Amino acid sequence: MLFTPRSKTRPFHLGPFPYEALPRDEAVVAAEVARPFPDVEDRGDAPAGPLGAAARRYRDLFDGFREEEPAPTLAPLPPDTTRRAVEIKGGAYFLDAAGVGICRIPETAWSAGSALAGHTHAIVVPVEHGRVPEPDNPAHGWVAPAVREVGEMRAAEIAICLARHIRMMGLAASAHFAGSGMIDIKRLAVLAGLALREGEGIVNPFLGNRFSLAAVSTAYALATDLPLAAGARGKARSFAYWRGIGGAVSGRERRRRAKRAAHLGPYPMEGVRRVARPTTLILDDEVPRVPKRAAFFERALKGDLGEKSRRERARFALKHPFAWAMGGPIRAMVPLQDRAVAEVETAGLDDPATNARALKTLSYFLGADVTGICEVPRYAWLSHQADGTEIVPKHRYAVVMLIDQGFETMEGASGDDWISGAQSMRAYMRGAEIAGIMADCLRDLGVPARPQTNTDSDVLHIPLVLWAGLGEMSRIGELVLNPFLGPRSKSVVMTTDMPLAVDPPIDFGLQVFCSRCFKCARECPCDAIPLGPKVMFNGYETWKPDVERCARYRLTNAKGSACGRCMKTCPINKMVTADSALLPRLGNWLGIHAQWLKPILVPIATRLDDLLGFGRRVAGKKWWFDHEVVDGVTVVPRGVNSREIDPGCSVDPARQKLAIYPAAAMPAPDAEEPRPVDRKAALAATAELETPDEARARKNAGGAAPAHYTPTPPRTRRPASQ
Repeated sequence: MLFTPRSKTRPFHLGPFPYEALPRDEAVVAAEVARPFPDVEDRGDAPAGPLGAAARRYRDLFDGFREEEPAPTLAPLPPDTTRRAVEIKGGAYFLDAAGVGICRIPETAWSAGSALAGHTHAIVVPVEHGRVPEPDNPAHGWVAPAVREVGEMRAAEIAICLARHIRMMGLAASAHFAGSGMIDIKRLAVLAGLALREGEGIVNPFLGNRFSLAAVSTAYALATDLPLAAGARGKARSFAYWRGIGGAVSGRERRRRAKRAAHLGPYPMEGVRRVARPTTLILDDEVPRVPKRAAFFERALKGDLGEKSRRERARFALKHPFAWAMGGPIRAMVPLQDRAVAEVETAGLDDPATNARALKTLSYFLGADVTGICEVPRYAWLSHQADGTEIVPKHRYAVVMLIDQGFETMEGASGDDWISGAQSMRAYMRGAEIAGIMADCLRDLGVPARPQTNTDSDVLHIPLVLWAGLGEMSRIGELVLNPFLGPRSKSVVMTTDMPLAVDPPIDFGLQVFCSRCFKCARECPCDAIPLGPKVMFNGYETWKPDVERCARYRLTNAKGSACGRCMKTCPINKMVTADSALLPRLGNWLGIHAQWLKPILVPIATRLDDLLGFGRRVAGKKWWFDHEVVDGVTVVPRGVNSREIDPGCSVDPARQKLAIYPAAAMPAPDAEEPRPVDRKAALAATAELETPDEARARKNAGGAAPAHYTPTPPRTRRPASQ
């Protein structure tokens, strides 16, 4: 426990609870098979309150993905049903299930006439109910009546993703949610070793009755689990459980989180030093507003990076079947982003501090990992939609949330192999769901609000993450690094006009750390991360990456889906909890609270990070199959990236050539035709960039902003988008 935690050796498919330590009893099968089919559960009237209504709306959206036709060709699957089960269970835990069990489906589990031909196995997932906030918390009235609705919505999300994943592998699968009346999910939960009978109801040994269920019925043959023995509940919370038996999350860590105030979230961000401005220079009046057309993935879609990048743009992050499974729900959520605001009285929603506490509580209840609030600066609003329509700023505040991409899954990956795209999609899907439900809730209360998601955002997220106090700019470049999540998060934003108390930016010494650590740049597979010092780019102080080179690699990576190798190898990519090893916890504490030691400790810490092998793949954490979706079927890919860290790799900043595309080099916001990049000019543009000191001196002398800060204007003015 000095260098690595017990969880390092725990296979990911076992999950956070030690179900494997509970006694089993095969005799339970006969009793469950003999039970009569229960009465269909009465779901009652419309859900209570705005949060319940929003959660039901999203659950109904997921309902549209219950059943679809499987891919026409069977994927290359191993015959070993145990290995198949490992992948399915890993996928469920990747999506934050509180357990997953597999059983054969007895005929008596189907309601009369509803059995699906060929569906022999069931995958059952419980989802732990979120924590109800303290009675004096202003969000209590929103959350308390909606716990069940939110739990069922999240269980539905997991079930449809598992079902779609199986269908993309060419096998039939259907998702089932509580109350559907088609299949007895409670019976399946008992058969799959996830619950015990308690009268007519069921209980989970670790969750009690605070959980919601969903299931997937399928023709996919999988290794099954035995039911729990009668004494399993009494053995669940043993002394070993509190210590974290077998590397599972300990009862001690769960108690630590439960004792924290609901609006603070799981990580002690309140202990991080707060400052008046971000720790990197921002020339507020010089930062240009940029159009969506300027983003390099948008440029690839338009053909600016050539035909290969244009072709791969539509599939690069979705070419693994598990990532593909999440793509449909992500796209389906977009139409819900702009629902109308209810015309109701908003009395009682005018206190900024009370509102901020309520919204942070709500975000954590829905699953955000870290949340902050800021005012939206002018330059954070994009200037034009993808079609060239002008965007008019319309909300004053932003609730900014970080979603963890999955530490343990990243432990098992190279960072640019076949699960990388799915890690992004998981965070994007969960973020869109959280921000969408929050915005829906506020609009039903009469407050203007809009989720700003990866799929459809009118704002740039990076400046908002900085101003909301969620991190600092890192050497990785266009990425804000959090002191507890490191770089492995995706952001989602909800903008609103609800009065909110804002959070100051933070300073945990990252500028010193990144100035002395080069691991992400050393390990970048396409040499896109700068080895040199920071520069001023479009009014920001940053380590400016070669975004073109990065985008091309992520789009055309032939041995993986997208890329996140910089996140994988960063020394701050650790999971810091009560269960963590002593060294990472000590390093995290010193990094936040003893910044004066950083110049001395950073070289030692980065060297030790390499010596201890952090950033290498951990075999027991790999749960997925290396598959690729090509033309609607799942096949064996041409190769798999299997990189390990290379501490001996020499780095020479003088030899690195990075292309920079400032605002003046962007295409016109309404340019529909391809505008090929001019890499030669972009390489030359690097020499024109100011250093932060030069920018400060120019600004103090009253000098004008550099000409390359001026974006290319639209060719035709279009009506503003309200």
